[in-house]
Amino acid sequence: MPDWLKLYHRLPYPLRVLATSARGYYLRWWRYGPETERLVEEALERESWSPKQWKVWQEERLAYILHRARHKVPYYREYWDKRRRVGDKTSWEYLENWPILKKEEVRKNPKAFVAEDCDIRKMYCDHTSGTTGTPLRIYLKRETVRHWYALFEARIRRWHGVSVNESWAILGGQLAIPFHQQKPPFWVYNAGLNQLYLSTYHLSPQNARWYAEALRRYTPTHLIAYPSSLSVLAAAILDQGLTPPVIRVIFSNAEPLLPSHKEVISKTFQCPIRNTYGMGEIVAAASECEHGMMHFWPEVGYIEVLNGENDTPAPVGKAGRLVATGLLNADMPLIRYEVGDRIRLNSSQICTCVRLLPHLAAIEGRLNDLIVTPDGRRIFWLNPVFYGLPIREVQIIQETLERLRVCIVPAPGYTKEDAKTIIQRLHQRVGDIKIVLEIVDFIPRDANGKFKAVVSYVK
Repeated sequence: MPDWLKLYHRLPYPLRVLATSARGYYLRWWRYGPETERLVEEALERESWSPKQWKVWQEERLAYILHRARHKVPYYREYWDKRRRVGDKTSWEYLENWPILKKEEVRKNPKAFVAEDCDIRKMYCDHTSGTTGTPLRIYLKRETVRHWYALFEARIRRWHGVSVNESWAILGGQLAIPFHQQKPPFWVYNAGLNQLYLSTYHLSPQNARWYAEALRRYTPTHLIAYPSSLSVLAAAILDQGLTPPVIRVIFSNAEPLLPSHKEVISKTFQCPIRNTYGMGEIVAAASECEHGMMHFWPEVGYIEVLNGENDTPAPVGKAGRLVATGLLNADMPLIRYEVGDRIRLNSSQICTCVRLLPHLAAIEGRLNDLIVTPDGRRIFWLNPVFYGLPIREVQIIQETLERLRVCIVPAPGYTKEDAKTIIQRLHQRVGDIKIVLEIVDFIPRDANGKFKAVVSYVK
């Protein structure tokens, strides 16, 4: 099978733009259609629903999801049939009778969670590894993808007066530009999505002026970014006295928006920066309104917050493990899925934005260090290195500026060729530094039961 990334990187820049735009049109076909505006309007209308209306809707949808999972999904059907064979007559109609689902179960055999009446060849396959460093695949039908992006459009863009139909930018983790490239452009324009894709792998104080210039030239109305990466750019613009681009609103993505990030980003760009929360498994999502409150999206998942020491519900206002049952993706239903984050719910007070969506008080987790390269770049997104490989868990440790240690808990089938693939993919993203792979049985957890996917000892 050809290495498409290598082929792409060999293209001259204009052909890279064409290739990226072709991919963008393909993604637009998956994400948006003639029904999108209707779905957006319906999502906005539901924000005025009372807690009682949401309770009725979620209970009806949950009953459908549980019935479909019990009878149509191989993993769950086998689970309940096994319980029945030993005389267990516990009702599957009650969510509390279902087991807590760990990421490892989904990672081992994701197709076992796809309903048998679906043609997996016609589904969109997404990859995610979240904050625990455990790669897995998620399958979605096109209507589910479009519902998800309609919610994103309504609850993120429209809340803040922007649209996907406008020019926008993303500071993301795709390897859109070869790592070894030393001169701009460090971005590629995606005509299919009206998107300026800026590489996080080339971001450094020395390159900040090129990024600022590109944002001024392409005039995006909004920017989606990892806040740790964007704070590097913001600080460099301030320190070097560069002219910042004019952006209406910035949305943080994939990691917590820390106060230190928010301060420097807001000071530099002189616009609101809003927090978002979600995951590739699409079992929970939330976004920040104009008044600074994080609101859950009830259509996406049924939320449980459980105590760390057991599976009993944590009191409102106390942090606990986030366990979510997906309500949006009925074709690959994840029941009582342990996300790997700890959250704290807010009281039932009404936000001054008057939206009646439930409140998310705090997220504990999703806090990874950055990798710093010898030439000063800061790199956050390395998850794609491990996509498609037989790996249970992985942790990257930057011991020195020129040495990475990668701790791997292998899954059955892991080979020397997989090790070579990891080293090759890392070199593509961090350059020519020493990479040491270490096979381990277990990655030590912190007090909250999680571990950082990236740890750096480099200041």
